[in-house]
Amino acid sequence: MSGTIDTILSRRSVREFTKEKVSREDIETILNAGRWAPSGLNNQPWKFIVIQNEETMKKMEDCTHYWKIIRSAPLLIAVFLDQENMYNRTKDIQAVGAAIQNMLLACCEMGLGAVWLGEILNNKEKVNLILSCPGSMELMAVLAIGHPLQKSRGSARKELKEICFEEKFAENWR
Repeated sequence: MSGTIDTILSRRSVREFTKEKVSREDIETILNAGRWAPSGLNNQPWKFIVIQNEETMKKMEDCTHYWKIIRSAPLLIAVFLDQENMYNRTKDIQAVGAAIQNMLLACCEMGLGAVWLGEILNNKEKVNLILSCPGSMELMAVLAIGHPLQKSRGSARKELKEICFEEKFAENWR
């Protein structure tokens, strides 16, 4: 298999990190992976906020039930949909998802751990206030990133025959 496929198949959500900081060079690599995601009309409808300040991170902990993950991570990247730069909401949200996935895969490839936090969206207005975001910025996710604590991480997926069909919905994949 190719390196890309290997990275896709080996990526796992990491929720516990060492205290080691993520280098600025690695952060730029992650951000570049995000910005090179595909988007309709190449409108690039995303904005990223890099969060490493201890005080800001402590405020972010109060925005989610998963505060322990934020407390463990030395780096957060908040990912926003720039509503002033949209042309089609569905396509633009999909593009932001592609940017997030690119960043997660980049982390995996670089030996970093990361997890996509979505539950924090329940407090997106609070996050916007903490990060001084204009109203046109809609929070899509927060990525918690760092050097992973070494432990075994497994995952399971449904079989292709459970989720794929040939030609018509009723024709199961063989």
